[in-house]
Amino acid sequence: MNRTIGAAGLKAAYAYLNKNPEKNIPKLLRWVDKYDKKNLHLKKRVAVRRAVEEKDNWYRLLLSLWDDIDPGVRKAFFNNFVVNNLVVNWERQINLRKEHGCNIPMALLMDPTSACNLHCTGCWAAEYGHNLSLSLDTLDDIVRQGKELGVRLFLFSGGEPLLRKDDIIRLCEKHGDCLFAAFTNGTLINEAFAAEMLRVKNFIPILSIEGFEEETDARRGAGTYKAVVSAMDLLREKKLLFGASCCYTRRNTETIGSEAFFTELVKLGVKFAWFFTYIPVGADAVPELMVTAEQRAFMYRQIGLFRRSLPLAPLDFWNDGELVNGCIAGGRKYLHINAAGDIEPCAFVHYADRNIRDTSLLDALKSPLFMEYCRNQPFNENLLRPCPLLDNPERLAAMVDASGARSTDFLHAEDVHQLCAKCGDTAASWARTAAGIWREKQGCQSCAACAAPPPKAAGE
Repeated sequence: MNRTIGAAGLKAAYAYLNKNPEKNIPKLLRWVDKYDKKNLHLKKRVAVRRAVEEKDNWYRLLLSLWDDIDPGVRKAFFNNFVVNNLVVNWERQINLRKEHGCNIPMALLMDPTSACNLHCTGCWAAEYGHNLSLSLDTLDDIVRQGKELGVRLFLFSGGEPLLRKDDIIRLCEKHGDCLFAAFTNGTLINEAFAAEMLRVKNFIPILSIEGFEEETDARRGAGTYKAVVSAMDLLREKKLLFGASCCYTRRNTETIGSEAFFTELVKLGVKFAWFFTYIPVGADAVPELMVTAEQRAFMYRQIGLFRRSLPLAPLDFWNDGELVNGCIAGGRKYLHINAAGDIEPCAFVHYADRNIRDTSLLDALKSPLFMEYCRNQPFNENLLRPCPLLDNPERLAAMVDASGARSTDFLHAEDVHQLCAKCGDTAASWARTAAGIWREKQGCQSCAACAAPPPKAAGE
């Protein structure tokens, strides 16, 4: 089916759905079945149909978008994320991957600035200062290049990206067919910015919260928790769509993974939550904040539990590797462009061999470093060990060595072998724990994914 015709059909179907979502969702699903003739979205269709038939927590989450979210914001989310990003450009990206023989991402993450108004313990951005930024023209060109590759989802990090909120709003205005989101500490969200979000409709903030007040303020500074909750109250009042970003460390995991905290996120109006674990990147990193294998297993179980019971979409950047067949970085699902323009495979892997100021996105995806990622993914047969840094550090070291990539740390170049050494003991401990979980999930006593070492990277 022609992409333009398909998009028009889906948007018309949404208008029909919007009249009475509870009554018309089953009818829309039957229409989508007819549209997806090649079964490119079969797994998604099956999951949604099961949720609707069982009227489970995901169904309640879906219906809450009609109760809690501004109609214009909801429509922009459907058109830009569901239609443009997940449906219309999906087959196009599959074809581009075949044509160019490299990864093609579905999302781009970029840092408008290195600056931040907080000074969180163990965060590399806390040391970078206000010296680096991507101009509005550069950000706009990244979006333009991304759209040529079928990307319609653009994310901002930093630094604190909302220090550049005027430029972010300009990008939202210019690219109304895209969805923009920002990982933000939330302290700069106010009435005026909420009004701008309601006006453009295609921007979603993802607010960082690391537990309740004691845990959040311990790493981020006194008063941060109250500022974040106040921002969430404002966003909920204005019927804006927003998510949460939660970093679990050795000090806060039991709180972050508790039923009380997940329930509080739902109460605050959060619709989705990204969970990250602490990675000791940078000269001022605090390896003591890395979680134990037992804590990571606890988060794996808890997120799985609440994913099946609460009207919230929780996503774990590491522990959900089994859902996406391993690591999503290196352009497989996303890549990162820092405030100096370095094109990095991941927000947590500060090495690059190309810069956006003198290289196109497509050429970067074909560069030695990104092709190392492309050839070697997944990095482990046990998909509970997806990361080439945290779970298989020897794999990252081998890829950086083979590609000749350089450290992109703004202040202190970090040798990849020294970085990987900081993760070695944690990776080995998790390997043993993950093997047991994987055996149990696979229903076997012994299998290659549990017993065998990870396959060799190119150049080893």
